[in-house]
Amino acid sequence: MDIKDLIPQREPFLFIDTVVEKGETHIHAQKTLTGEEDFFKGHFPGNPIMPGVLMCEACFQAGAALLSGGEGLGVVTRIRDTKFKGMVRPGDVLDIKVEVEERISNAVYCKGHIEVEGKKVVQIKFQVAEV
Repeated sequence: MDIKDLIPQREPFLFIDTVVEKGETHIHAQKTLTGEEDFFKGHFPGNPIMPGVLMCEACFQAGAALLSGGEGLGVVTRIRDTKFKGMVRPGDVLDIKVEVEERISNAVYCKGHIEVEGKKVVQIKFQVAEV
């Protein structure tokens, strides 16, 4: 399944590579970091780590891939309970997992997390409005 068929984002702002599994209410996507990504050049030279906000964006994109085929475009309207538990570095493979907790009208409540080598590095809850 080609990511570009599921979500509107494109390089250099594409933070998922593949969908490992997709069900009605959950998705498991992956992103392999090569170390050539532009954000590593400035965050931080000599000790590159992926910015937390981009890890959150990877969860949002996985959520968009999960919700693709629905009505309209999904836009993030709320972020809460975000915890950063580890650093992500060049060469890491991100396992991005998102699930729908609840749907109310055009609002979709999701939770997600990213693991690297089985260790959770970020967890987040977010709300999407389908507009």
